[in-house]
Amino acid sequence: MRSLLLASLMGASALPALAEEVNVYSNRQPELLKPLTDAFTEATGITVNAAYVEKGMAERLKAEGERSPADLIMTVDVARLGEVKDAGVTQAVESEALNVVPEALRDVDRHWFGLTTRARIIYASKERVADGEVTTYEDLADPKWKGRICTRPFTHNYNVALTAAYLAYHGPEETKAWLEGVKANLAKKPEGGDRDQVKSIWAGECDISLGNTYYMGKMLEDEEQKAWADSVRIVFPTFENGGTHVNISGVAMTPAAPNKEAALKFMEFLVSDEAQKIYAEINYEFPVSDHVERSEVVQGWGEFTPDSTPLSEISKLRPEALTLIEEVNFDG
Repeated sequence: MRSLLLASLMGASALPALAEEVNVYSNRQPELLKPLTDAFTEATGITVNAAYVEKGMAERLKAEGERSPADLIMTVDVARLGEVKDAGVTQAVESEALNVVPEALRDVDRHWFGLTTRARIIYASKERVADGEVTTYEDLADPKWKGRICTRPFTHNYNVALTAAYLAYHGPEETKAWLEGVKANLAKKPEGGDRDQVKSIWAGECDISLGNTYYMGKMLEDEEQKAWADSVRIVFPTFENGGTHVNISGVAMTPAAPNKEAALKFMEFLVSDEAQKIYAEINYEFPVSDHVERSEVVQGWGEFTPDSTPLSEISKLRPEALTLIEEVNFDG
């Protein structure tokens, strides 16, 4: 692909024009992207080439520099989007169509844009936790939960972002005290992913856990995991003076972007009603566009008020949040 591109740029005027394409680096699973790329190609004729990059996205792009074939970065979590921006491997993008993304869900300098949201919720045992017994993130440090909380490691990006949001409301001293309180309430050492924590609730090892909303949909799809999902209810906790913490999947354009015009078309497509509906159905995520409804399954989980703290602020607080998590040795 790269050699063909270079040949065309070197003035081989007799060669036929190459078909338009967009090259994407993504750490999202390929099966999540394919319905979107297929729909875009069908609508525009532009081919999307996706390379799965699980780790080291910023490092790879920095090493490739201006020779990078990548036009776009698609990833999950505001921390990862903040990392690529801070590494200097993104550029600002101006587009009216992208203004459908709420300001709180896009970078203040327009380097990245949210495509979907997911809430960081509490999974609570239907048998052992009463309705209304836990309603806020602050509640998790209450000693009444001693020995009853499960969570994946707090050094994971999802929990670092939650801690950064807590930090935005409470400052470092109160946040550190909260982390110490939650750690004291753990039923076991943090390990595994969000679904593993729900399995632990099902097994009676703990009563509540933190997790992302879409995992409920994933568990309901799986014959073995459906029993785990059926053992819990979803609680949308809030900050005492705010709403429910949400994170995003998002997109950013690279500085090199050899196919900038086509890449912008793909970005704009990703926030269109058609693409937002696909996102809502295939991964149980919340659309960023208020023109598109959540899937029926997701609507069944109830309503909530997303927290209004801009994700760009949460991204900036991430390093301090991670330092506090490490200071209390949360995962130790």
